[in-house]
Amino acid sequence: MPPSPLAAVLQHLRREPSRTWSIVVTVFGDAIVPRGSSVWLGTLLTLFETLGIGAGVVRTAMSRLTADGWLVRTRVGRNSFYRLDESHAGFARATARIYGPPAPRWDGRFRLVLADADHRPEFLAAGYGAAAPGLFVTADPALEPPVAGSIVLYATADDASIQRLAAQTWPLDRVAAAYAEFTEVFRPMEGWSGFDALDALAARVLLVHEYRRIVLQDPLLPAAILPPNWPGEAACRLCATLYPRLLPASEAWLDAHARTESGPLPAARLDLWQRFVVLPSPPAGEGRDAGGSSAGSQQQNVLPIFVDDSHHVT
Repeated sequence: MPPSPLAAVLQHLRREPSRTWSIVVTVFGDAIVPRGSSVWLGTLLTLFETLGIGAGVVRTAMSRLTADGWLVRTRVGRNSFYRLDESHAGFARATARIYGPPAPRWDGRFRLVLADADHRPEFLAAGYGAAAPGLFVTADPALEPPVAGSIVLYATADDASIQRLAAQTWPLDRVAAAYAEFTEVFRPMEGWSGFDALDALAARVLLVHEYRRIVLQDPLLPAAILPPNWPGEAACRLCATLYPRLLPASEAWLDAHARTESGPLPAARLDLWQRFVVLPSPPAGEGRDAGGSSAGSQQQNVLPIFVDDSHHVT
């Protein structure tokens, strides 16, 4: 008998292991924050056992995240409870990007920012690309420079120059390959209906975790800038298909088994059920306007998650 899709995903995870603390942050951001932000350590240990990750490894990850200020620990008797600190600067910025409204249609202009090259980490964390030392680029007209006193310019270009600038500024080939692999790994879940409640939660966590590892490296450029047949769209739509299928059973497991300091987890916020909303495709032929500027379609938008594997949040 062939392995279930969840088993296949777990095999993939073992071949390309994630840091356990990173998966912990995914669990909190995706499943715990919408239900009050706090959870008993025992709840997490049960989930991570399903993922094939031992209790000692999880405890070490929890200690690291607490020391780094991401989690706040509370003890009640011999039991430990952990709360995600949503005031952490990176979390608010990431949440705004992930769950905010879709960006406005591109007006065909790049925002070019000149700043000291030493500020590269701040610009990359804010969502800019680095075209050259000290030259940072975004196609998002609302994305303000993270460093005061920067010089801001606006530029337009022909199609060929736009493609060259995008390829020079952002790792689009690497991101595209990661999206294609993600789709290959998770697509078998589309035809699977055999998840029990805990397996559904495990599948949901892995889906979001693997997806957000890619999205946080994706500049989320307007479709007019992207290469043809951009695989990010297929990955987005796959998430939009799988996530609502996994949500009811996974939430039922949390209802029955997850605990806070005062008892069962609170009911989930309504916005939990509005995640992974995909924008409709633009009408055929919409793209560059009559003046030649790429004012058309925006890349499909879905709702991924939270922190990358180096503690930088975008």
